[in-house]
Amino acid sequence: MVKITPNIIKQEFIGSQIEIFRSNHADYLGLNGRIVNESKNTFSILHKNKIKKIIKNSAIFRIQFFDGTTAEIDGNLLVGRPEDRLKKNIKRLW
Repeated sequence: MVKITPNIIKQEFIGSQIEIFRSNHADYLGLNGRIVNESKNTFSILHKNKIKKIIKNSAIFRIQFFDGTTAEIDGNLLVGRPEDRLKKNIKRLW
């Protein structure tokens, strides 16, 4: 079970379902699919049998984890190499 805490950004996202909930780019809105790769600044999403690259800092994502838990995460918190996110100290936003 994934707990909804500030440490949620330290989770592994590859394989999770993702939807772009809000975005600065109108073309990204409503785009959904499975995360197949992650880099420092982008998610690669399998959407309708095509790979789409989404810039992390331009969107708010709704991510469904393997246990069915869904969370909305600001992409600005996810910018950086996945392995470096584990080392990042998170300030509580609430």
